[in-house]
Amino acid sequence: MQHLRYRSTIVLGSAVCLILCGLLLTSRTVTSAQQAGLFTDIQAARGQALYDKKCAACHGNQLDNGTAAALVGSKFMAKWTGKSVDDLYYITKTQMPYGAGDSLKVQEYIDVVAFVLKANGYKSGAEELKADDSLKQVKILAQSGSKQTVAAQPGETKAAAPAGIPAAKFPTQAELNAAATNSTDWLVSNHDYGGQRFVDLKQINGRNAATLRPVCMYQASDLKAFHTNPLVYRGVMYLTTSTSTMAIDATTCKQKWRHNWRPRSIEVWPPNRGVAIKDGRVVRGTTDGYLFALDMETGKELWVKKVVDSSKNEGSFNMAPVIFENLVLMGLGISEQGVPGWISAFKLEDGEQVWRFNTIPKPGEPGSETWSDARIMATGGGGVWAPMSLDAEAGVLYAPVANPAPDFHDDSREGANLYTNTMLALDVRTGKLKWYYQATPHDTHDYDTTQVSPLFESTVGGKKRKLVAVTGKDGMLHVLDRETKEHLYEVPVTKRLNVEVPLKSTEGTYVCPGVQGGVQWNGPAFNPRTNLLYVNAVDWCGTFREAKESRFVPGQIYMGGTHIADPLDKARGWLTAVDATTGKVAWKYESGKPMLAAVTTTSGDVVFTGELSGDFLTLDAKTGKVLYRFNTGGAMNGGVISYAINGKQYVAAASGSASGFWQVPAGSSTIVIFSLP
Repeated sequence: MQHLRYRSTIVLGSAVCLILCGLLLTSRTVTSAQQAGLFTDIQAARGQALYDKKCAACHGNQLDNGTAAALVGSKFMAKWTGKSVDDLYYITKTQMPYGAGDSLKVQEYIDVVAFVLKANGYKSGAEELKADDSLKQVKILAQSGSKQTVAAQPGETKAAAPAGIPAAKFPTQAELNAAATNSTDWLVSNHDYGGQRFVDLKQINGRNAATLRPVCMYQASDLKAFHTNPLVYRGVMYLTTSTSTMAIDATTCKQKWRHNWRPRSIEVWPPNRGVAIKDGRVVRGTTDGYLFALDMETGKELWVKKVVDSSKNEGSFNMAPVIFENLVLMGLGISEQGVPGWISAFKLEDGEQVWRFNTIPKPGEPGSETWSDARIMATGGGGVWAPMSLDAEAGVLYAPVANPAPDFHDDSREGANLYTNTMLALDVRTGKLKWYYQATPHDTHDYDTTQVSPLFESTVGGKKRKLVAVTGKDGMLHVLDRETKEHLYEVPVTKRLNVEVPLKSTEGTYVCPGVQGGVQWNGPAFNPRTNLLYVNAVDWCGTFREAKESRFVPGQIYMGGTHIADPLDKARGWLTAVDATTGKVAWKYESGKPMLAAVTTTSGDVVFTGELSGDFLTLDAKTGKVLYRFNTGGAMNGGVISYAINGKQYVAAASGSASGFWQVPAGSSTIVIFSLP
């Protein structure tokens, strides 16, 4: 999921936001008497008290001023108009509060519904709202006197204007090919096509790291989850929030330009993880299903392409694209929306599609035989929301595919369920499948494969090999030979318990990692000097329970069960250093909270990363000793990069908010840039 998908995991939190939403603007269409009063004032008051305790921290005390989805107004109506309260009640009961679905009493769920209805203009009456079959007759309609009475309609797609011509033609393909050896710039989301996140800079090292200091801060004025991995080219940094794209001076934080995207359709899941750059263009996706390109010099729109219709539950974009030659490479997330995923290539010049690979095969396509029911494949998941890597010389694109849907209810999807929880190796120019590795066949735990990087070389078994690391929410680090396809070793990077136990117990099954666990949207780094892989991970267990039924409600979360997470004080995070030759753990750093931030390592034998507590960390790459710590003021769950300008090395770290289910205070999306005195 993207979660964590947030996919991690990531969509569960979004759904919870929409869950209550569903309860919002409902109207019984049976009789005018029913419309006159659906609940009592006393019931709504009970619901408000529970909402304030369980929901306001994410959704806000006004139901639309928090970090989670609004529970009033046009955004809600665009997703729920015409659906029944029975569907909404089902989703609410099974998934809300996040990480503790089905943990409240039936009366409590209905009371919250009553409160939200009242907040949206519904009149009280003499009878309480009840959780019975009558909810099937209640349809979602706007009410006069509510905060916003007219449902927002997706913007009309105008005829595409001719694609603009950028002012410059840089960076070139040659520059992108050489990104792995470029220590001045940071040209790809994970630094280079292979995603090593290694920079050959040693100005900052173990002897002087303690003297690091912040030199400037840029605040993007956004409180949503801040996952961006910035890029740096010729002294300019490019970064994103959910709807904005900015270019700033990479030494002073002075803004050069800002582009604000106004969503034209339904937004599915807010985090955005960055842009791709080439030939004068900055390219990114949107949470409402568009791709667009901006001029790197001015921020002016060059082209805008509607790729999916999020209002029809076709999905959205969260990942940073990859650009190779004339192709923009992008995957569709997220699995929990019940959308069959895909990976596509689009023309850099105008956004026209070139090829598509279905991560959930169509009936008759290779891999479809691993699904027992063709109908479930239409809602089978397989989202792609985390970084892809590329062997440019061989022309092979490596892509991580997330979990199947429904996540926990598997009776209708017997088989391995390709290509979920899989590393795909595709011909980058045609999209044809070359080979694959499925890390978790027939997943029932939301164990997305989130990382298929770095691509690196090391000696294993006495032979120099071309390798790829594969990690995910299952908490395992796998290393494979890219040429022989051999699985060489695997090592757990977080606690694992009961992962093979079927989810058939009525009491629930306690499993580690839970749905927030394992490796999330930021993956390993590889240092060729130390021959170590460095990977952050989440150690957070929970109880899984398969539902008696698996109901699909278009546009809403599709889990097929519940997950109750351990209290946050039982969760922790790990930064693990693994010997790339043997798979043995060299050292581990333990954090008091889940570790989500990116990891970068350098030839100065240091490692840069961050914690959900807001602490930016510099560690000794050989021993794991903390050399420097600085609190940035907001949760760190985005990019951490290093680059050089005019002979001076800098480190930039993203700090701000995390999705509500990580249970940390909201913060303003901020880039903090560090250097030596």
